[in-house]
Amino acid sequence: MPLHKHHLPLSILATIIMAGGLSACGDTSKIAPKADEGPTPELVAPQKSLIPTLNVAPAKGWPDGGKPIAAAGLQVNAFASGLDHPRWVYTMPNGDVLVVESNGPKKDTGLNPRKIAQKFMMKRAGSVTESANRITLLRDADGDGVAETSTEFLTGLNSPFGVTLIGGYLYVANTDAVVRFPYTSGQTRISATAEKVADLPAGEINHHWTKNIIASEDGKKIYATTGSNSNVAENGMENEVNRAAILEIDVATGTTRLFASGLRNPNGMAWQPQSKALWTVVNERDELGSDLVPDYLTSVQDGGFYGWPYSWFGQHVDERVKPQKPELVAKAIVPDYALGSHTASLGLMFYSAGMLPQYKDGAIIGQHGSWNRKPHSGYKVIYVPFKDGKPAGPSQDILTGFLSDKGDAYGRPVGVTADGKGALLVADDVGNIIWRVSAAAR
Repeated sequence: MPLHKHHLPLSILATIIMAGGLSACGDTSKIAPKADEGPTPELVAPQKSLIPTLNVAPAKGWPDGGKPIAAAGLQVNAFASGLDHPRWVYTMPNGDVLVVESNGPKKDTGLNPRKIAQKFMMKRAGSVTESANRITLLRDADGDGVAETSTEFLTGLNSPFGVTLIGGYLYVANTDAVVRFPYTSGQTRISATAEKVADLPAGEINHHWTKNIIASEDGKKIYATTGSNSNVAENGMENEVNRAAILEIDVATGTTRLFASGLRNPNGMAWQPQSKALWTVVNERDELGSDLVPDYLTSVQDGGFYGWPYSWFGQHVDERVKPQKPELVAKAIVPDYALGSHTASLGLMFYSAGMLPQYKDGAIIGQHGSWNRKPHSGYKVIYVPFKDGKPAGPSQDILTGFLSDKGDAYGRPVGVTADGKGALLVADDVGNIIWRVSAAAR
């Protein structure tokens, strides 16, 4: 059973955190900005410290009139506000926008100091709220870039995250199963009973609860992300079956197979327009210092192994994991593109609409933001240019300004998609807003 050696007794760690000593804990980044990005990031030696780096950006929400800062040539406005922890956005063929309002399943933290500490940090970051367990439908009937109607579209879900439409069915990834509902274009509410398509790994621990899904082009397969049940397998590999992975589900039968593994916490997925390959963004492991390990964007190979928990960014062995599996590490695939350490990159799309031609065919990524890095990383939406199906250049900021000068979080971006007109929609689960990024008026 792999073990995770904590550097500090957990009771002491919990006491420090509860006393508010968050920003005083751990190390500070020592590499140049953006050095931990790109196909060949700077990879330093793992940082060993008595206390893991803790630097939570307290969730404050947006002040009156506040909004993110859009890149030159762009403008941003609130497409919809007053939502309840919106995590994911999905545009239907008729232009209706589905917003998944969700959080993790409610669990008793018990008296374990690590669980107490984690819950305190998550609450401070705005990540502990009662899950609304619903999908809301937003409609911009007059095309002015603001949704006039907001309808309770689907309720009674179980910590939902990903959604996809295949034919006459809407598929939803609950935290424990993929389910589906009959759907007719234009309807504003689904009242049908859920039909289970396939189970997803959940259980009592369910550390990374978000499960995302995407359909194959022919609609015969669904690919589902399943994050790990731990940081580096400290809960035992017996609790990691079909986790830290992408699963392939046969739509007709529900038969499930392991498509790719060793992906600590994959979230957003998208099909790259030129290569037609599946790509994903992955949140890597914690507690190796502010400069490790970079989250990443990568193509996903059928049968590919990407290192977790035994190694990181290819074949860099994580010495905390015992026993090791050198035969697996030797097969570990190096990710295509590093996205910076602890950026919590979640949302992913390849932009193919015409409104924002400067982003054509490149990857747009929502970065939720760090809690264990100094200085903060993420808290923005970025663009990674592509050429011939591969990343081709440094990332560019699309939307920033989610952090105050004091380090408070006005908002935290998650899911990204394009609306029916080609504008970019961004789910902000702290601001409880869907932002719309469009070409600036001339």
